[in-house]
Formats: sequence, structure tokens, C-alpha cells
Amino acid sequence: MSHPLAGLHLHFDCFSGCAGDMTLGALLDLGMPYAVLEQTLAKLNLTGYTIQVEKVRKKTLMGTDLKVLIGEHEHEHEHEHEHGHEHGREHNDNGGGHHHHPENDQSHAHAHDHGHEHRGPHRHYKDIRTLIIGAGLPTGVVTRALAIFDRIAAAESRMHGVPADEVHFHEVGAIDSIIDVVGAAAGLEWLAPASISSSPIPTGSGTLRCAHGILPIPAPATLEILRGIPTYDGGVSHELTTPTGAAILAASAQHFGPAPALIMRAVGYGAGDADFADRPNLLRLVLGEPQHAGASATATTATATSCLVLECNLDDMNPELFSHAEEAAFAAGALDVWLTPIQMKKGRPAVKLSALCTPGAVADAVAASLFRETTTLGLRSYPVERRVLARSFVTVTTAYGAIPIKVGAGPDGPLNFAPEHDACRAAARAHGVPLKDVYAAAMAAYAAQRPAAGAPNPSR
Repeated sequence: MSHPLAGLHLHFDCFSGCAGDMTLGALLDLGMPYAVLEQTLAKLNLTGYTIQVEKVRKKTLMGTDLKVLIGEHEHEHEHEHEHGHEHGREHNDNGGGHHHHPENDQSHAHAHDHGHEHRGPHRHYKDIRTLIIGAGLPTGVVTRALAIFDRIAAAESRMHGVPADEVHFHEVGAIDSIIDVVGAAAGLEWLAPASISSSPIPTGSGTLRCAHGILPIPAPATLEILRGIPTYDGGVSHELTTPTGAAILAASAQHFGPAPALIMRAVGYGAGDADFADRPNLLRLVLGEPQHAGASATATTATATSCLVLECNLDDMNPELFSHAEEAAFAAGALDVWLTPIQMKKGRPAVKLSALCTPGAVADAVAASLFRETTTLGLRSYPVERRVLARSFVTVTTAYGAIPIKVGAGPDGPLNFAPEHDACRAAARAHGVPLKDVYAAAMAAYAAQRPAAGAPNPSR
């Protein structure tokens, strides 16, 4: 690895929630060089802002506070938008600061009494995607940034009933969003953690004032993004976790729960703006080497979880609608969705649509999406046990740039590995080469450095 902090386990300890600026501040506090952020943002076609970074005290703890200054003024959303709290710079990104709107939402024309900057131009999500893809950023940064933004846009799309590409961001809020998301992606790519976990997410409670009026906390977009992820109130009448913070966690963490046993190597704190009576308003990042109870009880053992399979038989549905139904099921929280050709009564050719999901609210949401997006009049469900290998990511260098490899670990070392498809596709487009060439180059690069059976995994 290129530096001593790379290739370890990263844990998000969200005892006061999570926001985009808090994540970026915590990454800098953890050890990410400011030059990495500076060089990354310099490649983006963004102007009219500066970044201020300073150490601040939150109760008895010190943390790194990052603020974006738009023109000559700090972009303080809680003042400009009469928002209900002061968590961080981007804390009301659902309805104020980052403010994502569908194109047909008419409320934005008059909703901001104080945020006059937001009456300017907007950026559609498709334009933000184009900006990020075309900026010449490392492939891993692009992949991580788009994975985060995709979750924000998908949540807004589901709430407002428009395609994700048509979701738009007020110009000032878009700058904030891009800095937070791309900066966090650059920090995570620099750390190159072997695995990432997060504590359950405190959301906060109460209400917030935004362009759509008064909304409950957690913001609707935050709830959409956190489908299938453990959350709790947090005991504070403020917005603790924002849509951007939620999207960073949802796109990055492979596990939510207590921190694993670690030999600590570094800790970083990122500060929010508010001061709470009962706790420091900080996001804590913990970096360390995973420890296991014994050689036979390592993280390489496949873990089992209880799931449900929902399925329906479809013999009267236009084939053009199937891919949209699959996307809707994934957006609702399905772990996997697949189609099987079958034959029904009277010799009718048909398709069985199946979705794997966790029981409870996620299963209910997936079922609702299948009723909404298919022609079925009924669904079957049955319990299954899902076993998955512990997974980690290793970034390899190819002629087409850095490509992340997903590694499934067995008891004697890596069992299965595969390049991340979206990263390969982005590299293929950027270099004008066939996707299969990028895929082959990434496989060869990992095979060349793959540890032998029984050898220590260099990704850890």
C-alpha cells in the first residue's frame, strides 16, 4: 500500500449523526492530506467558492470543521433557509442547502424567503454525472462519488415520481453537494479501506423548514436512502443525519452494527455546527486492523442471515417493462432481483420475477413496488437463509486507471474476486476501449498480486 493507513478497516461511529461536511472533516482529521482534497476539487469545473478548515472544540473534544464559502460568504443553510437545526454546512440538503428538486416541482420558485442565491440556475443530476465523469478523476473516486450521488437522486426520484436524471440541485447547493460527495469519495479512495462498517444511524427528531414547507425529521430523502439500514431516534430534537450523510454511509458501509475488534491505528473527528447539551456534535472515524478470536473464526467465514424471497408469475406483461420493475425493486431495498422463463397453464410462455430481501419494512416496500410496477394480482413469499462471504475491496492499477476489485474471502485466503462493473464501464468509456479489455486487465492485475492460499491478505 502507498501509506501506512491504507488497507485497514474503517468504522463510522455516528454517535451524533452524519453529514457530508462532517465526513469530510473527519477524513481530514484522520490523516487524509489536504492536498488530496485540493487536487481532486481542482479537476472539477467549479468556481466561486473557497474552503475553510479549522480545529474546533465540541464540549471536551477537538475535531476538524470544514466550511464552504460561496463568494465572500459562508453557505450557512440554517440561516438562509429557516432550517430547524444547525448540524453542519449541508444539513438541510433535502429542503434547503443542497435542495434537490424534480423538474416538475413548482414549489421551488417561491419557497426561499432568505436564500436569494438559490433563485439562480440549477444543475440536473445528469449534468453533475457528466461533470464528475469528465473531470479526469481517478476511476475509484468517480465510482465512489457516483454511487453516493445515485442514492440521493434515486431517493428524490422515488419521492417525486420523476426520473433520477431530472432531479435538479440549486446551483449553490449543487456546489456544496459536489464538494462533499467528491471530497468524501477522494478521501475513501485515498484510505483504500479493506472494509467499512458503521454504527446504527441516529436520525434526530422534530421538524425542519424548507422549500416544501415544514417537514418531519428525519427528512423524507434521508428515510428513503436508509431503507434496510438500522436507525434510531438519537434523543435530540435536531436533524442528526442528512441525506448526503445517509448516502455516504449507504454507499460505503458493508455492515451496520457495533465496531469489530480492532487494533486502533488512527481516529478522526469531523465537526458539525450545532452545540448539543448532552454530547459533542462530532462524527468519529476509527481505523484499525481487524482482530479475530482464532484462526477458524476469522472474517473469512460465510455468515448466514434470514431473508425472504418474493415472487410472481407474469404471462401478460409487456417485456419492455421488466427492467423498470427490477430497478424499482432494487430501489425499494431488494438485495437481488432475477427473472426466470417458465410455462404456465394452457402452454403460455411466462416469466417468474423473484426478489430477495430482508423481512419487515424492506419486504413490504419491495412487495409494494412489484404490485405497482407489474401486472401481478398476487405474490408468493417464503423464508430462505442467505450465506455471504466476508467482502473487501482492493484497488489495482491498470493501463485504464485504478479499478476496485471486490474480494470474497475464504478460510485460506481470497476465494472469489471480480472487478467492479461500474468502474470498468467508466474506464472503458473514458479510454474508448471495449469493456471486456478493461475487465481482463483488472483481473490480470489482481491475479498478479493475489496472495497464495494460507498467506496473509494484503488488503487487510
